[in-house]
Amino acid sequence: MTDAVVVGSGPNGLAAALTLARAGLKVRVYEKASTLGGGTRSAELTLPGFLSDVCSAVHPMALASPFFQAFGLDRRIRLAVPEISYAHPLDGGRAGIAYRDLDRTAAGLGRDGEAYRRLFAPVLRLLDGVTDFTQHQLLRMPRNPLAALVYGLRTLEQGSPLWNLRFREDVAPAMISGVNAHSIGKMPRLSTSGAGMLLGAHAHARGWPVPLGGSQAIADAMAADLLAHGGEIILDTTISSLAEARAETGARAVLLDVSAAALARIAGPELPAEYLRRLAAFKYGNAVCKVDFALSGPVPWANPELAMAPTLHLGGSRAALARSEAEVAAGRHPANPYVLVSQPGPYDPGRAPAGKQVLWSYTHVPAGSTVDMAEAVTSQIERFAPGFRDIVLARNTITAHEYSQYNPNYVGGDFSSGAVTLLQLVKRPVISANPWRTPARGVYLCSSSTPPGPAVHGLCGWYAAQGALKDVFGLPSPDLAY
Repeated sequence: MTDAVVVGSGPNGLAAALTLARAGLKVRVYEKASTLGGGTRSAELTLPGFLSDVCSAVHPMALASPFFQAFGLDRRIRLAVPEISYAHPLDGGRAGIAYRDLDRTAAGLGRDGEAYRRLFAPVLRLLDGVTDFTQHQLLRMPRNPLAALVYGLRTLEQGSPLWNLRFREDVAPAMISGVNAHSIGKMPRLSTSGAGMLLGAHAHARGWPVPLGGSQAIADAMAADLLAHGGEIILDTTISSLAEARAETGARAVLLDVSAAALARIAGPELPAEYLRRLAAFKYGNAVCKVDFALSGPVPWANPELAMAPTLHLGGSRAALARSEAEVAAGRHPANPYVLVSQPGPYDPGRAPAGKQVLWSYTHVPAGSTVDMAEAVTSQIERFAPGFRDIVLARNTITAHEYSQYNPNYVGGDFSSGAVTLLQLVKRPVISANPWRTPARGVYLCSSSTPPGPAVHGLCGWYAAQGALKDVFGLPSPDLAY
């Protein structure tokens, strides 16, 4: 007999499964693909011997997530934590460098250095409280009201027409906008500034780690813990209904690491009409087109300091990024796109043959796009790294439409499993004091369609599993320590 079934082996599904297994339950995970990991898979996408991350590559929450802290992720896998968290090149060889050291970052920002420092310093002092406030569900009263207030005021400033008020030059605002754009949306907007303020603060705190061996290492560590506690993982199996999930197991709890739309398909017969209507009203956002490169050597950045930046945001000034994101929101493909780049080579040389490197990148596109943006991405990299084309050995593109086929949770290519808007940070996927629990008996949603939303943090699965343990089994949440 199996006590609980988890559908989907992304980081949230695995977090849910291992939490249940550590509580002493018999747990089975079903995964549609032939490889576990969901958004944390790694594979040879370009040439043999070049290991690329299929989805996520940048992990600001690897050290900051309360789940990963409890799980001891940093003791289970090797994480490189560079002194530089990210960089933002501008024309003429200029660049903003976000070091983990806030003062060092500010020192490189000229006249705006002090203004940048004062923007982030209070958030850093209260960062644990800010993380607790943002990484749950916003209907809950903040346990640290001062942290919520400080974070909220800065989010309001950077998410409104006041966003340039404290700055006199262009580098610092461009850096902030580059981080804001991670959440895909118009700028300035509260939802994008909220995400950017949190990610930017973590850049100056614990840093943005690079998992050695690729993002797959995160999923493999979680799967290993699940198996060590008696769980099982069944690959190449599609679950289309609750009846299939419960077949041959007698499971009392089913946790679904799927989109809100897939929840409606799988559990529809057991869900009330009003709940299904609210799921249907849940909106999905715009998407990404991803381009991976196999390179004959390091990227020839115009600014040599960029060679050691594991993450870069390309696209130019704050105004240019805002225009690019507005074009995507209007259903167009920007000629001058925002491009997010990850270059793990300086910290994880084993991902490519000796002397060579992999380069991971994506750009934002309208939902469902079939357009191959490889040339636009290559041109944007070439803009800040003249000669880049000459070192490209091979490249591989995954369009937004192809992403939606690769992972059905990415509706239209939306890897967030739901648009990140202010409303949908509260209504995710419905407004509820317990959004992970569905009206169907013993059925929980544990994907990024629930709070706190997207990113590799495992929290959606952890919160759903804690709810199932309490509601269905009358058990406390277990110790996850390594």
